[in-house]
Amino acid sequence: MSEKQNKNVTVRVQKIKKNHIKQKLVFFLILAIGLVILAVFSEHLCPYDPYAQDLASALQPPSLQHPMGTDTYGRDMLSRVISGARASIFSTFILVAVIAVLGTAVGVCCGYFGGAADAVMMRISDVCLAFPGLVFAMAIAAILGGGIQNAVIALAVVSWPKYSRIARGQTLALKEEPYIHAAILAGDSSGQIMLRHILPNMLGPVLVTAMLDIGTMMMELAGLSFLGLGAQIPMAEWGSMMSSGRSMIQTYPWVVLSPGIAIFISVAIFNLLGDTVRDYLDPKNSRS
Repeated sequence: MSEKQNKNVTVRVQKIKKNHIKQKLVFFLILAIGLVILAVFSEHLCPYDPYAQDLASALQPPSLQHPMGTDTYGRDMLSRVISGARASIFSTFILVAVIAVLGTAVGVCCGYFGGAADAVMMRISDVCLAFPGLVFAMAIAAILGGGIQNAVIALAVVSWPKYSRIARGQTLALKEEPYIHAAILAGDSSGQIMLRHILPNMLGPVLVTAMLDIGTMMMELAGLSFLGLGAQIPMAEWGSMMSSGRSMIQTYPWVVLSPGIAIFISVAIFNLLGDTVRDYLDPKNSRS
């Protein structure tokens, strides 16, 4: 086979691989959008009031009337799982957005200006990274007190250094590029250079990290709620729902499995979406 034929075969294989990645991206994106729609319209999709108690129907197993059974207060588990999607998914999105924006801003400024501020902020990030993330977040959440907002703050405090490290490394490499020096000679301010030239060229790694972080942050938020440091009773949130039913895992397993399955499916969808976005943005897969 000639060199030209080998090249044509390689191009066809790369196109097939790229199309397969595009199909996966569309599929998982549709599933993720479906979860978001479920969270947005959860109040209208619940077959029952998720907070209405009916002690006569307490701890009923899954049936046609209650597909996921009922809890100790007779509340429909399916309705509570659907209602809990709003708190679990939106809190995760807010958390990931906060740590991505904050960490990226700190990293870009530190990488571009350097100096004492860079040294101080990087030492602070070293301290945050020196502790196990969830353990550090538990300590902060315990100090702040219970509540989903305090859980988000606690995780944000310990999770931003990852993005600052990525942004700083990208900035250190990009600021030596010829077009950056040309922008400086053209009279652009530091803010203009960071916003117009550095940020757009480093969004790929930050976006991929954020997408992959959604599943992780969702599990950590649920973990804090499970430990009583996140969402509080009677709020419908998947982690707190598992916590309230953990003592009945052997006798009434659906009380714990229902929110657990919701967490598993949501995390799997967002993790697979993040992996696919990473593959799609990979320069090796962009060649045709």
